[in-house]
Amino acid sequence: MREKWSRTWPLHLMLLPAAIVTFIFAYVPMGGLVMAFQDFKPKHGLFHSEFIGLEHFRFMFEYPDSKEVIWNTLIISGLKIVFGLIVPFVFAILLNEIRRVFFKRVVQTLVYLPHFISWVILGAILTDMLGSKGIVNTTLMSLGMTSIPWLTDGDWFRFTVVVSDIWQNFGFNTIVFLAALAGVNPSLYEAAEVDGANRWKQTIHITIPAMIPIAVVVGTLSLGNILNGGFDQIFNLYNSLVYDKGDIIDTFVYRTAILNGQYSFGTAVGLFKSVIGLIMIVFAYRLAYKYAGYRIF
Repeated sequence: MREKWSRTWPLHLMLLPAAIVTFIFAYVPMGGLVMAFQDFKPKHGLFHSEFIGLEHFRFMFEYPDSKEVIWNTLIISGLKIVFGLIVPFVFAILLNEIRRVFFKRVVQTLVYLPHFISWVILGAILTDMLGSKGIVNTTLMSLGMTSIPWLTDGDWFRFTVVVSDIWQNFGFNTIVFLAALAGVNPSLYEAAEVDGANRWKQTIHITIPAMIPIAVVVGTLSLGNILNGGFDQIFNLYNSLVYDKGDIIDTFVYRTAILNGQYSFGTAVGLFKSVIGLIMIVFAYRLAYKYAGYRIF
């Protein structure tokens, strides 16, 4: 152990600042979770607010709109997870077939750029483009088609949310799949070509099998976000006309609890989400280890 420590202590020293920051900003605030079991009043503080047990959790499930909000969150998050995996998977295969390196790098950079744009900016752009007098509906009407209520109809709102989220993030996941393809031995393609396999058969029998393990890892680990519908995106796009189909847990808590000073209720919902997320992450980690051999430790 002494010999091992003498070799690795610089690495532990480099890790120390990140560990301290994580402890301060991720673990110390967990003490505030006690608010979920209190009728928290800021003037009384954490130590003198009335303890009410599981009352906030009971209210969360008895609230008339709670089931609708949870269902909306599951639908939107599920669609994002499924299509957020399929689209970059297919795009990575197509991009891998491009032989001109310069063009390939340009395309890869362009699809990756939206990942760095804030939803505050993207929300304003989409609201302007998809409005009743926006460029999209104006173009549709000029072609003799009817205007589409992208942001004022619940079903169309869900479609808009899922598509815009995929557009923003699929470039990042594409890089993950391309990294997996970079580890494929080129001699496999050469041997397949000698045996008479065309590009399609090479893709089916070499490229896709090489991507399946990382696809399993990405898909299973994303299950931990099943209750995270994307607060930033929904908050910047939704309105009162689409609450029935577009309101998710985070926006519901912000609108009904945080703005009204119901901090205990908001904490209870956050704790509920964290527990479910932890369970899903553990379950997904076991799936990833069983089917893809992925493990952290």
